[in-house]
Amino acid sequence: MEKEFVVLVDPQDNPIGLMEKMEAHQKAVLHRAFSVFIFNGKGEMLLQQRAFSKYHTPGLWTNACCSHPRNGESLEQATARRLKEEMGMQCEITKAFDFLYKADVGQGLIEHEVDHVFLGITDQQPTINPDEVASWKYMPMDELKKDIQTNPENYTAWFKIAFDRLVAFYEEQQAK
Repeated sequence: MEKEFVVLVDPQDNPIGLMEKMEAHQKAVLHRAFSVFIFNGKGEMLLQQRAFSKYHTPGLWTNACCSHPRNGESLEQATARRLKEEMGMQCEITKAFDFLYKADVGQGLIEHEVDHVFLGITDQQPTINPDEVASWKYMPMDELKKDIQTNPENYTAWFKIAFDRLVAFYEEQQAK
């Protein structure tokens, strides 16, 4: 299997080099990432349950898809590619915000990323890639918020951080 590389960045997301993905996660080196959040026409969020064969956080629930752009690949190209690869979906997505975080994801691995968050709306049903995704569901935001508070161990670390920021983002947008 070909090694995957991530784009190393400074805290302002300026590229500073490349590193093999697993090494970057073992050494907690800051790199570029993205997270895609998909909503249906009823305002429910699409969640995926990570495949049980994933090298970290297997079986946990998270947003529609997330990954790392390849060297020379735009965030827009990368988000469309991974949404198609993981969920078998295509829809228009737009950049909402980004944030920097660092989280222990177990197995001696640390996610340290500048995460670019993208949003999309579609009623298309996923056709999941079983190598990436075990299951999926749509959940109303209020139910999801309660479940994250009650059962935080069922969700990925980055999803919990991004979810709180997403709620704040929506509140800001509605206040405008």
